[in-house]
Formats: sequence, structure tokens, C-alpha cells
Amino acid sequence: MAYTNIDDPSAYFQTALYAGNNSTQSITNDGNSDLKPDFLWFKNRSETVSNTLWDSSRGITKFQVTNADDSYPDFTNASGYELTSFNTDGFGLGAHNNAGINQSSSYNYAAWQWKANGGTTASNSDGSITSTVQANQDAGFSIVTYAGTGVYNKTVGHGLGVTPAVVILKNRTTGEASYDDWWVYHQHLSNPVNRALRLNETGVEQSSTVFWSVLPSSTIFGVGGSVDAPRYTNGASQDYIAYCFAEKQGYSKFGSYKGNGNVDGPFVYTGFKPAWIMFKDNTNASSWRIVDSKRNPTNLVDKQLTANANSAEGTFPYVAVDFLSNGFKSRTTQAESNQSGSSYVYMAFAENPFVTSTGIPTTAR
Repeated sequence: MAYTNIDDPSAYFQTALYAGNNSTQSITNDGNSDLKPDFLWFKNRSETVSNTLWDSSRGITKFQVTNADDSYPDFTNASGYELTSFNTDGFGLGAHNNAGINQSSSYNYAAWQWKANGGTTASNSDGSITSTVQANQDAGFSIVTYAGTGVYNKTVGHGLGVTPAVVILKNRTTGEASYDDWWVYHQHLSNPVNRALRLNETGVEQSSTVFWSVLPSSTIFGVGGSVDAPRYTNGASQDYIAYCFAEKQGYSKFGSYKGNGNVDGPFVYTGFKPAWIMFKDNTNASSWRIVDSKRNPTNLVDKQLTANANSAEGTFPYVAVDFLSNGFKSRTTQAESNQSGSSYVYMAFAENPFVTSTGIPTTAR
């Protein structure tokens, strides 16, 4: 059997854990490969502080939060007080007294990092709206920015070369409730072309033609599906950012599973030992729960952070799983991750492939 896995997932995704120091500091990754991040997601583990998202396409001066009730436009990192650099193998932090990413040593932080194209972008005219794209086709990840037109049924090029499984999209210009939320396309929603989830809310999948207009392809995703309300993904004179993900064997999986309401929960095959998973019940109100192998280096994996809330880390029972050599298995009866008959979508990235391209299997935890 031939394998085409990504043998070293740490070249494309890593989690860094560190303590704040209220001063300048550089955080260095400890994976097998050097990873210069292009997409950084920070969360204070110790306090109720917002999730902040940064990327090298916008640069260190702009960031977003995922848990604002009414959503917001880009925030400004004045004078580089907070994030100061995307480094060769990590990132630099400033001396701003801000609990978000680098306050005193009494605060612990998680930083989830993805590699795109080293900050190098290109104009993309595959769609009817010209976009600016930073793509890493090997890892199935691209950062896309574009200006909305206010015209329905438009398309945007994503640069992946294969069809994305997940698109996470946000209006960067304004912050009006109900329009400018974080909209999530996932290939396993009940009807992906006219359904979306809100990353900043607990609600079930939303049904409307205003989100994507057409199913994504190997070149584009659709935006602005309604002549009456194109603003969600394609408002006139509005700037947007989209993070696009495609599945790569041995590295990433964007799937779904059915809960069984039992501590002997469903086993979900991913084809790799997970490093990071985010879960959401798409049929009932629930939070977006995030677990990773760094905060829980052994099973049971139950240290959780929440994308749609500013909550500190907790070992709540809402998500409790075992990370296995080829997937994960739920170990809780809680409704947010394992209610009998409920449908859950997830995003997962690898620590190690189940079997490398040379046929070497990974070990279990």
C-alpha cells in the first residue's frame, strides 16, 4: 500500500504553552520542525480574556476576537505592544500590560499556530471577486482577503488547488450584530451550500441562501447568495478575511460523528494521532470546545478552552476524549460532545500520522 501522508505535522501546526512576563519575550516552538507561523490563535488559560486571532497577511498591527457577542471589526495593535513578530520558529511578544497574550507570570497561555506561505501573498482572479491569497497547498491551508461588492452570487479564489472542507470567514470593516459574525462553512453540515455556523456563538447551524451561494470547488468558494442580504459574506465596501482548510492525509481531518450518550463513546477515525481538536454540536446549542495534546499530554484529554467565550481553561466534562494513534474516542455523556443521536462537527490536526509514508506506525499515548 502506498502512503502519501504528511510525515511531520509539526512543520505546519504546533501548540505553544508559555507564561506571560509583562515584558518583551520570544516564544520558541519545540516540535520536530521549525515553524514560522502565519496564523496565530492565542488564549489566556488563567483568566476570562478573549481569544485573539492574528495572521501574517494582515501583519502584526491587526487582530480579531472570536468571542465578542456582537462581533467587531479589526482591532489595532498600536505600536506593536502585543504581538511583535512572526519568528523563524515561533513568535515575539511585546511589553504591553494586556492579559490577552503576555501579562504577568501568574497567567498561562496557549498559542495555536498554522503555517501558510511565510507572509507572501498573491493576487488571485479565479473568482468573480479578486482576492489576495497566502496559500500552502501542501498543508491545505490558505489565508484569503477580499473586498465585498454587495452583489449576490459572487465567488472568491482560495488558492488551495483542492476543495476546502472548512472556511472560517469574518467581516473586518464593521461590527453590526447578526451580520458580521464569524461564519463557518463545514463540509458536514446538513446542507453545506446554504448552512453556516457562528464561531462566536453557541447556536445551531443557520439556514439561509445568504452565506455561500455555491458549493466550494478546487478554485473558489461562493459568497453573497441573496440579493436582499449579501452583507454576511459580501457586503459592499466591506473587507473580509477567510481561513480556508482542506483535508490532508495524516495531518488534518474535518469530519462529523453521532453521539451515543455513553462514557464508552463513539470512536472517530482521523488517520492520525491528534494534536488539536475543536468540536461543535451543529444540531443543538453548544459551545465550540478546544482540546490539545500539549495541555493534556496523556489521556484523558479534558482541559478545555472555548472559541465562542472568554472563559479561562477548565477541566469540565463537556468534552473528554482519549487521543488514539488513529483518531479519538469520546469518554463523556455530556450533551455538548456526546448526546445520543446528536450530530457533531469537528476540526482536527495531527501530532503524528497513523502510518508514515515509509510505513512506520505511530505509537499510542
